[in-house]
Amino acid sequence: MGHTTDLKNQLQNLNKGFPDSRNTIIEHTCERLRHMARRMLRKYPGVGRWSDTDDVLQQALIRLHRSLHVVQPESPRKYYGFAAVQIRRELIDLARSFSGPHGLGTKHDSDGGLAAKVKPDDRYEPTLIVEWSNFHTSIEQLPNPEKEVFELLFYGGLTQTETAKVLGLSLSTIKRRFQSARLLLREIYDQGLFGE
Repeated sequence: MGHTTDLKNQLQNLNKGFPDSRNTIIEHTCERLRHMARRMLRKYPGVGRWSDTDDVLQQALIRLHRSLHVVQPESPRKYYGFAAVQIRRELIDLARSFSGPHGLGTKHDSDGGLAAKVKPDDRYEPTLIVEWSNFHTSIEQLPNPEKEVFELLFYGGLTQTETAKVLGLSLSTIKRRFQSARLLLREIYDQGLFGE
């Protein structure tokens, strides 16, 4: 059985009242979440200097595990969307804790200007910590079809083919929606809504 089928079976077990399925679901998706956290921290050394991959992953998993006590997604599609929300909340909190008025990042300048030297791969991914928080918040402004695809690809770490299977859509539709999401986020960035 494939990843999506296994996840679907575990979600069904959780909804039938088997609480152990919660742990199995977390274990089943842990590597995807770890890959995502590692990728993000590599691009954002301003966050990475205070938290490593496993720190971010652990907090996101705790948040996700707690939330699965209350919300029980009935499909892989809804689970990945739900997981994306939890991860985004953790990243927003993390960015705010470093860039807020009493944050660690406001009291230190020991990175040798590293953050200023890092160039983003694409303009829709801001590199400043304060913009990082705004970036995650701005995803909520995307239309639902684009947001769903973007969350599965960016936060869930799924491939475009896996996303198409989870959502029951064609690969060309996934590609079109992901491109649309990127363009919309770039418009938000160009309009200065991420801040200076």
